[in-house]
Amino acid sequence: MPSVTDRRCAVIGAGVAGLAVAIRLAHAGWAVTVFERGAMAGGKMGELRMDGHRFDRGPTVLTVPHHIDALFTLCGEDPRAHWRHQRLDPGFHYHFEDGTVVRTWADQDALAEEFAARTGTGRDRMLTFLKRSREKLDITQRVFLERSLHVPGNYLNASTLSGLLRFGRIEPLTSMARSNAALLRAPKAAAILNQFASYNGANPYQAPATLNLISYFELALGSFHAEGGMYAVAQALEGLARRQGVRFHFNAPVERIAVERGRATGVVVGGLREGFDAVVSNADVLRTWRDLLKDQPAPRTSLALPRSSSVIVFHWGMRRTHPTLGLHNMFMSDDARREYDRIFRDRTVHDDPSVYVHISSKMNPQDAPGGHENWFTMVSAPNNSGQDWDALVERTRQSVQTKLSRMLGTDIASAITCEAVTDPRTIEALTDSPQGAIYGNSVNGILATLLRHPNFTRRIDNLFFCGGSVHPGASIPLCLFSARITADLVRQRFRA
Repeated sequence: MPSVTDRRCAVIGAGVAGLAVAIRLAHAGWAVTVFERGAMAGGKMGELRMDGHRFDRGPTVLTVPHHIDALFTLCGEDPRAHWRHQRLDPGFHYHFEDGTVVRTWADQDALAEEFAARTGTGRDRMLTFLKRSREKLDITQRVFLERSLHVPGNYLNASTLSGLLRFGRIEPLTSMARSNAALLRAPKAAAILNQFASYNGANPYQAPATLNLISYFELALGSFHAEGGMYAVAQALEGLARRQGVRFHFNAPVERIAVERGRATGVVVGGLREGFDAVVSNADVLRTWRDLLKDQPAPRTSLALPRSSSVIVFHWGMRRTHPTLGLHNMFMSDDARREYDRIFRDRTVHDDPSVYVHISSKMNPQDAPGGHENWFTMVSAPNNSGQDWDALVERTRQSVQTKLSRMLGTDIASAITCEAVTDPRTIEALTDSPQGAIYGNSVNGILATLLRHPNFTRRIDNLFFCGGSVHPGASIPLCLFSARITADLVRQRFRA
């Protein structure tokens, strides 16, 4: 059989999971080639430049940076030589209509005191929430986040069996909203913690309380800022991959995955077939089956699930600074239940949406001209199912500007010097995510998380999957877990 150095792997897509799996396989001795349909690495973690302003296009919240550092240390490199970050304190500013502002402090006791003083929940109740969230993370990390659920042998170890015995502790049968209301007994506190469902494009009134573990990453383990913005992380990972010998082809969309006698044997790009021993798709799994494997029977269960929500983002250059705002700001809806109903039931945007404003120039002054700011202004939206997006974007723009002007006491529209808009149509065009669903399949419902597509398929040998649309899920930390699971599966498959 060929030695590992003779093994060749194609990675489709240079998102964060694609970059991470390429790094891991290249470090293990594989010859790896990444095919990216866009002009740059990073996938959703891209950037936009406009009139002297720089904006991150995709994720703006950085948690557990040690998982990124681990890729550099794996390869014998000092992470700080290639990217830097610092912990935020406070992390977020949550603004309510009555003037209440809740800040998420880095110290857990200070955080609990803040919630008690500003929202009316008990200090001990907030600490109990953090304790329960940590327990959910501890139970699920080794059972679910670090291993494939679809390999029977992974269940035959002590940590998995222990986790399964404590399964009820992760609250899989209770919604986030119900659990948080019962514990915290304070609407403002519950509303803030329910917002973490949006990190997975979920509805907290339908998604299991298990997802409260997401908040632990940020509230307890810390929220961080990457110097140069989030796109700098993608650039650093691309550089590491190149130093490991990974080859990149940009503006090179894969047209088809070649399959012969039930085995993936290569990819077709630009009408030409190139052979590989293994193929890893970091593209959305739905697109992979529908477009790249058209002549192959697709699995029904995980591909038939509803898609996640999406977003509308207004990238605004602002002609003045706002000293009361921080790097991360959330302006809360006065009727969160109505907001989620409008998104998930009515397939539209609430007239009083929760509005997230990220201002990277607070930390990176070079991201905006002097005396200006760059506002990444985002609201949750349904995925694209044929809405009149031009009309919906215009109505949302007016709602957002009216809301922010009222809550900040200043006219927002008059300060805007330039604008770019991202909506589900844009997201689908830029990232190839069907319907602009940035989190893949929906995780609303008890079993939705468990039904995510596995990191491999028994239908086609030597074909693997990684990224936010497959196990274990969306977000940078979970994409990095996905990459590690997938790289291990590839190596195990070809182990001599």
